[in-house]
Amino acid sequence: MNIYQTKDYEKIAVLNEAVQKVHVEAYPDYFKEYQYEAIKEFFKKVIEETHHIFLILEDEGVAVGYAWIEKKHYPENLFKKAYSSLLVHQLSIDANARRKGYGSFFMKEIICLAKKYNLHKIELDYWRDNKMAKDFYQKQGFTIFREYVYKEID
Repeated sequence: MNIYQTKDYEKIAVLNEAVQKVHVEAYPDYFKEYQYEAIKEFFKKVIEETHHIFLILEDEGVAVGYAWIEKKHYPENLFKKAYSSLLVHQLSIDANARRKGYGSFFMKEIICLAKKYNLHKIELDYWRDNKMAKDFYQKQGFTIFREYVYKEID
């Protein structure tokens, strides 16, 4: 297994299809179908921002997953103290490669990155109905500290 940082927005856009598919299946009223060209253009812009980090996980030369991570700084304000974190926007393992330890391998690398940048917190979110993500992150030692709720208004 090999993890490396990349600026290859086209490869990230291809790997993003798995994440988008999970989201669309769970929340079809909220998420749009995967659109390679539009997603490629989005990542083309974001990947150049220095606070965004994109990692690819390969096994035997085949990309099996990616992570989109952001170095975040939250300034102090009237209500909260300042802090910095590593925010995981997306972590995706190809459906055929799941449950083989790739996700755990990825998380170890993300923890190493946080230490490298002297960040003491890793943050992420996942959709409530994504039991696979919930179980994985609990297994990785993550703690729920905030929940979002919503109400539909007719």
